[in-house]
Amino acid sequence: MLNDNNQMDASDQRYESGQPHDEAVETESSIGDFGRKVFKGDKVIWLVFIILCIISLVEIFSATSTIVYRQQNMWEPILRHATFLIGGVGVILLIHNIPYRYFSSLIFVLLGAFILLILTPLIGKSINGADRFIPFMGFTIQPSEIAKISLMGTIAFLLSKQNGENDGVLFRWMIGLMVIICGIIAIDNLSTALLLFGVCYLLMFIGNVKFLRLLKVAGAGIVAIVLFVLMLNVIPEKWTESGPLKRLETWQNRLTDFSTHKELSEEEYYTITDENYQVAHAKIAIANGGALGVFPGNSTERDFLPQAYSDFIYAIIIEEMGLLGGILVLLLYVILLIRGGMIARKTEKLFPKYLVMGSTLMLSIQAFVNMAVAVNLIPVTGQPLPLISRGGTSTLITCAYFGLILSADRFGIGKKKEDDAAVTETGPDKEERNDIDDLSERIIESVEKPEDNVDFEIIQA
Repeated sequence: MLNDNNQMDASDQRYESGQPHDEAVETESSIGDFGRKVFKGDKVIWLVFIILCIISLVEIFSATSTIVYRQQNMWEPILRHATFLIGGVGVILLIHNIPYRYFSSLIFVLLGAFILLILTPLIGKSINGADRFIPFMGFTIQPSEIAKISLMGTIAFLLSKQNGENDGVLFRWMIGLMVIICGIIAIDNLSTALLLFGVCYLLMFIGNVKFLRLLKVAGAGIVAIVLFVLMLNVIPEKWTESGPLKRLETWQNRLTDFSTHKELSEEEYYTITDENYQVAHAKIAIANGGALGVFPGNSTERDFLPQAYSDFIYAIIIEEMGLLGGILVLLLYVILLIRGGMIARKTEKLFPKYLVMGSTLMLSIQAFVNMAVAVNLIPVTGQPLPLISRGGTSTLITCAYFGLILSADRFGIGKKKEDDAAVTETGPDKEERNDIDDLSERIIESVEKPEDNVDFEIIQA
């Protein structure tokens, strides 16, 4: 009786609003159908994406106070970021409607990214002391972001073509591409180069590359890192003051600050200097947050922390949303990684399987690195928090990763589910299918054995 009354109340409300019952139901149904037609693929991936976008809009609006001071326009930074997020949604909608097999053409995108990386030192624009941006029609393009997604896709494609006989050739191609692309990126962006090489290496491990080959690569990488650290410790400072080695000065300072901060006295530890300015204010922001935070818009460290809207936005998130908010953001990337693994496990084809794993590894590991920097677990790297940090090219490329995941889910798994569902709805029932299968087997047997005659009574049935 109570349900009937509720239904009558709902009908009365529709009648009073001037909307007929059937029309209201049809409107709700059409909206639901439109959403299912536009936003296809795994719903959990879409949910994680939407939540990250909401957090990004709130935190970027709060964390860009220093930009507002310079421009004297409080709406410009958030409108710019919202524009890129909307463009990113368009990128996802475009990519997730493209069958995954077409993404093998990422190798041609890699060629274009290689050319852009070569041209960046010549025509690039320096931002925050880094020559890694190319101006284009009022915007700046970051070729390293394009190289990341294209190299990952190329490695996934080459891994899918292994057949036991060409493994050695493909392995040399993969290592060669990784060394060349990451080597060029490392000249001005070492952290991105290490991140990209590490993700591709993990992808090769997942792709069943022989362990001995991977072990040799790991040994060579460890030797290279040790030599690089030793070089930073012995190279004269005057060599890094200008010229092509100027970027090494940044890494010298970062490694020195990170390795010596535990040896400082209590007075030196709590003294803010030019060397520990970023890390010190990040710690202050985290300490201010507590368990529940000071709530969005009430951050104080956003006015002092350099790159509060990019490299150190996780510290601002903890300050405004507290420890619980920081854990929530961390869990979103963990869910993304787990869900990507589930999609990859269900995907039958190798190429989309590796494409999903490469995309989720790239997003989640970059997020973990950004968070580790904010809480001072590793040296400062300059890696943004995917989808949350303010960015242009990085935001669009991050959305492209989501598009690749959704495409693989749709055409690697979802298409099979849709076909099975269509057969279930429109096909013959179980008994009729069994009769047809029996009849097919009898006909095939009669064709294979000419001396046996087909039972025409069965055929007529």
